[in-house]
Amino acid sequence: MLDLVMRGDRVVTPQGVGAFDVAVEGERIVAVAAAGTFGKETTRRLIDAGENIVMPGGIDPHVHCSWFLPHPDGTAGLTDPPSVVSRAALFGGTTTIIDFARWTHGNTIQGAIERRDQDWAGQCHCDYSYHVMVEGRLPPELFGQIGEAIRAGYPTVKIFTTDVTPSRRGRMVDFGDIWEVFQVVAREGGLCVMHGEDNDIVMHMYEKLIREGRVGFENMAEVHNVLSEDLSFRRVIRLAENVPGIALYFMHVSAATGVEAIREARARGTPVYGETLHQYLMYTTEDYKRPNGQIYQTYPSLKSKADQAALWTGTVDGVIQTVGTDEICCALAVKVQGKRIDDTTGGSAGVEPRLAVMYTEMVGRRGYSLQKFVELTSTNAAKIMGLYPRKGTLAPGSDADITVLDPSRKMTVRLEMLHETDYSPWEGQEVHAWPSMTILRGKVKVEDGRLLGDPKDGQYLYRKIPDEIRSRPLL
Repeated sequence: MLDLVMRGDRVVTPQGVGAFDVAVEGERIVAVAAAGTFGKETTRRLIDAGENIVMPGGIDPHVHCSWFLPHPDGTAGLTDPPSVVSRAALFGGTTTIIDFARWTHGNTIQGAIERRDQDWAGQCHCDYSYHVMVEGRLPPELFGQIGEAIRAGYPTVKIFTTDVTPSRRGRMVDFGDIWEVFQVVAREGGLCVMHGEDNDIVMHMYEKLIREGRVGFENMAEVHNVLSEDLSFRRVIRLAENVPGIALYFMHVSAATGVEAIREARARGTPVYGETLHQYLMYTTEDYKRPNGQIYQTYPSLKSKADQAALWTGTVDGVIQTVGTDEICCALAVKVQGKRIDDTTGGSAGVEPRLAVMYTEMVGRRGYSLQKFVELTSTNAAKIMGLYPRKGTLAPGSDADITVLDPSRKMTVRLEMLHETDYSPWEGQEVHAWPSMTILRGKVKVEDGRLLGDPKDGQYLYRKIPDEIRSRPLL
């Protein structure tokens, strides 16, 4: 007796989109067969999704929960915890999120992971994983610890090429240390995930604009500019091309210059992958001028319409493989408390509407296939991050993570329908579909607007980057 059969006329599978039955036993998919293969007598529950879209659960490869957040008055706090963000993720059809375990000086990589476990274990509604994040001057003993972490199932290492803001001095990793990290990660079979901005340019522009009195956050794109992204991406790629076996994943690609740098590297056969954010795809610097325009800010800054167009082109021609959120969940009062280029809070609450907004823009307005949409919001992240085929696909042997999108639910996003905080940069967006059901490892967790899960449901996902992802630009 099967535990569950999901039937639908538009089921997105590796073989294509069609009428299929997805059969589930326990936590795994055991069969994907023609619709009608399994009758009610063969399963404990048969769900007929009809014309709704049945897809693998969304994967957000870039979130920050319980994250250190400095305030303009010199104090600091934490962003909202995994219990809040993961709940919103499930309501939005996302079943896996990847955060960061931040190493700091005086500690070990293993200690950073263990401290992060205290924030997450038993407090996450969906499945989750961490990127290991290193910063500042790296002591020699750290490189061995990075190798140990990769072998233990933590294969992605986050590196900053800038301090981002003057108040975050010590975040940037020196280029020589990046070289050393690349060699360890290449040898151990990991992947480096990069925040690529040129620190000299960024800090020069902070000093220049402050000197000129142009300190309003609406000038952010002059500081975190397209030249900075161009210089940093190309320098990092050039270094990577001199370290055999290293692969790169550029987080939050925001500019046409970054897109072009990745495109050229991939044409040379370099295994480089690009992530953009739905903020960059949907908003530009013009949105800073709106009331509470800080709610649209993340780091790097929003860019021009031309940059936005290049990002969309990148999603079509394979330069951009994933769309994440850079999720930072906090109250509106915290998000808008900074009003300057050097104190505005980055990130935004966006994990819940991501699938609906991207479905609308990609499939509804731009004519992307359902398969392309699923690749950009789920499958590619699973493949790059070492989660595939456990995650990111509806196939026998995969986790039964299933999202049902209802295209009859055309609506305008309103704050009261969301489940995170007291504001949303997505309020007022028209969407052409909304998730009606989310299933995590065979269990229905959200159905018709009701949460049926528990913060103890989430499992940590140990990962290994496939050799084919690391050896060439596979996707």
